[in-house]
Amino acid sequence: MKPYRGLFVLMMLCELGISGLSIISPLFQSYAIDNFIARNSLDGLTPFIIAYCAVILVSSALQFIETRNGMNLEMTLMRDMRRATFNHLQTLSVAFFNVTPVGTLHARVMSDTESIGSIIVWDGNHGLRHLVYVTGAIAVMFMQNALLALCVLAIVPVIAVATALFQRRLIRLHRRGREINAKITAGFNEGITGAPTSKSLGVEKKLDGDFYKSISEMKRHNLKLSFHVSAFFSIITFASAVTLAGVLWYGGHITAEQVIGIGTLSVFMTYAQGLIAPVQWAILAIADIISVKVNLERITALLNTESDVKDTPEVIEKYGDSFNHKRENWEKIVGDIEFENVSFKYPDGEEYVLENFNLKIPRGTNVAIVGETGAGKSTLVNLVCRFFEPTSGRITIDGKDIKERSVGWLHANIGYVLQTPHLFSGTIRENLLYGKDGATEEEMREAVAKVNADKIVARMGGFDGIVGEGGGNLSMGEKQLLSFARAILADPAIFVLDEATSSIDTITEKLVQDAVEKLMEGRTSFIIAHRLSTVKNADVILVVDGGKIIERGTHSELISARGHYFNLYMEQFREEQAKAV
Repeated sequence: MKPYRGLFVLMMLCELGISGLSIISPLFQSYAIDNFIARNSLDGLTPFIIAYCAVILVSSALQFIETRNGMNLEMTLMRDMRRATFNHLQTLSVAFFNVTPVGTLHARVMSDTESIGSIIVWDGNHGLRHLVYVTGAIAVMFMQNALLALCVLAIVPVIAVATALFQRRLIRLHRRGREINAKITAGFNEGITGAPTSKSLGVEKKLDGDFYKSISEMKRHNLKLSFHVSAFFSIITFASAVTLAGVLWYGGHITAEQVIGIGTLSVFMTYAQGLIAPVQWAILAIADIISVKVNLERITALLNTESDVKDTPEVIEKYGDSFNHKRENWEKIVGDIEFENVSFKYPDGEEYVLENFNLKIPRGTNVAIVGETGAGKSTLVNLVCRFFEPTSGRITIDGKDIKERSVGWLHANIGYVLQTPHLFSGTIRENLLYGKDGATEEEMREAVAKVNADKIVARMGGFDGIVGEGGGNLSMGEKQLLSFARAILADPAIFVLDEATSSIDTITEKLVQDAVEKLMEGRTSFIIAHRLSTVKNADVILVVDGGKIIERGTHSELISARGHYFNLYMEQFREEQAKAV
């Protein structure tokens, strides 16, 4: 709110003006009854009408200014909160996203911020309007007749008791509602993003049943919530009606006794009815505030979540953060990597994946990491890329601990091609520019040609061809080739291929392998592979089983050792021979 306090103050001033004019308006009614109707006279009617119209015009103008600025402020706050939460998500480590559903994060960034923005802007200002109106109306009523004013105020203790009874229950119900909504959002997201899988498995009915179960739970919960809100609202509405009846009964008596005039009674009736609206608003506002308390808890919890991988203030001062790079201070990577007594276990794991692990990787070394599916081949690379921090020990690049330089510096020097490539919605050009911002057309042409992706570009009508959400307009192999081109365009000092050729046909794989071999010349590279035939020429092969490195050496050394690698290689060799037959 702080940057926009001017807008908020303007809204408050408008609310004060609207409230003041609302207090004055019933006095016009009283004056008209006592001076025009009761006296059967029209003397002074023209200035009365002019004054009354002026009040209406000023009130309408203030309402317009307040509404326009309120909408501006609400939308601005929502934009800022969404940007803050989204940017914070970019700073969190891979471990956070491994355990947090996308639907939950979507609800935080979109739904929670919308609720907070709306309630902060409107409930705060409308609360001021109603407070001023109620205070002013009560003051005027006490000046007119104290006993009749007390009759009107009889509703206050009813509100206090009802609020105390319902508040805690409503908080629990709203909190539970947010949890169910997050589950529904997550289910919806998975149902859409996983549509190809669900259709291929023929499980549409099961997904429909699961989703129906979630939305039915939400229905039951909302019915329970509506019962409590309705009961709360009904109690206050009934109390308001009884109060209005009491004002009519007592006011009628003292008017008949000529203690007050008919005009004064009309003022009390107007104020009594006018007080019902703030009371009803207060009921809804209390429910909103209870609800937004849950939103605030969730947003605050997200913004207070710290990354498992973060730079020190000293590193940020020198190298910049994820959003503000200080590239002028970034040293060039040579490519010497060393693991020094590194032990590691995943944040949600109990067993060590690596224990006192040591390995020197000279610049230009091609490191292959092999093993069966699920053996834990990506662990080593995740540590080098600093997706996770070592539990103990240290990893150095060019003799310097990677923690002494920024995450942004490291990631800018690593080309990472995943087994399941991700393309951003937009054009081929926009996706390639993620590899090198400001790359020329010629540089992009060279990059796609190196990996035989120029045919894809031609088929899509050039670099401005739309790839679709997540690259949906392309095959898996085509997406993989473009991700290769993007990595090549980045010209990384360290290259990582994570089962990167598994989605490409054999002919294309050979072309890509030739391009990759040229790209890896003089660079330190890591190849995570399932097919051992693709890593026979690696400088060192690390064999992973059960999440731990059990063998290391060249292809010939490991074959000679006749250990786990030998068994894997022979098994794959027999499978390939059988397919050939």
